[in-house]
Amino acid sequence: MTADSTEPMPSVRRLAQRENLRDSVANALRAAVISGELKPGEVYSAPTLGARFGVSATPVREAMLDLVREGLVISLRNKGFRVTEVSDEDLDNVAAVRQLIEPPTIRDVVPAIPAADYPRLRRLAEDIVVAAEAGDLIAYIEADRVFHVTLLAYSGNQKLVDVVSDLRSQTRLLGLTPLVESGRLVPSAAEHHELMDLVEAGDGEGAEQLMRRHIGHVRGLWARSQSS
Repeated sequence: MTADSTEPMPSVRRLAQRENLRDSVANALRAAVISGELKPGEVYSAPTLGARFGVSATPVREAMLDLVREGLVISLRNKGFRVTEVSDEDLDNVAAVRQLIEPPTIRDVVPAIPAADYPRLRRLAEDIVVAAEAGDLIAYIEADRVFHVTLLAYSGNQKLVDVVSDLRSQTRLLGLTPLVESGRLVPSAAEHHELMDLVEAGDGEGAEQLMRRHIGHVRGLWARSQSS
C-alpha cells in the first residue's frame, strides 16, 4: 500500500534552524516513524515525503537511506521506502535494554551536571512541553531525543549515548496520537520538568526512579495504537 498524503509537516523547518538539512530531515523522518505518523508497512516515495515535509526529494532520499541502514525502512526499487514493522517481542527487548542502561546512568550523571547548565536543560525540557501542547508529534519525539541524549552525554561515554540513540530509534510510540487527542500528552511531557527538579535537587536516586517509570510508559500506554 502506498501512502501519498501531502498534508504538511512543519517541524522540519524549525529543526533545520539548528542542523544541516539532511540531518534535520533524517531526524524528522525518524521521529515520524517512531510516532507512527509514517505507518508500518506502508510505502512512501521521496517526492511525496518531500512535499509533505516542505523540502525537495533529494534530502529526503538521502535521509531515507540513513534510515535504511538503521533498519527503520526498506528501500523498494522504483517505488520508494516501506516502513518496517516491529514485533511486540522486539519492543519488549528494546525497553528491557534501555531499563538496564538509562536509569542508572541518569542517577550517576546528576552530580556531574553543572548548575550553570540547568537553564539550557530547562529550555530543552520546555521544548518537549511546547511540542506536546501543539500536538506536533514529530517535534515532540525529536525534542525528547535531544533532551535525554544531552543528559546522558554528561556520562562522558559517547558509545553509551550512541547505543541509547539507536535503541530509541527502534522504539514505536503509536499511542501518542490518542494521548494528543485526549489531552494527556501535555502532563506526560511535564515529567521532563519533574526530572529537572530532581536533577537540580541533586536527587540521583529520584531521577533514576522517574526514568524507570518513563521507559515503562514507552512500552505501555505510549506504545499502543488507538485500534488496539
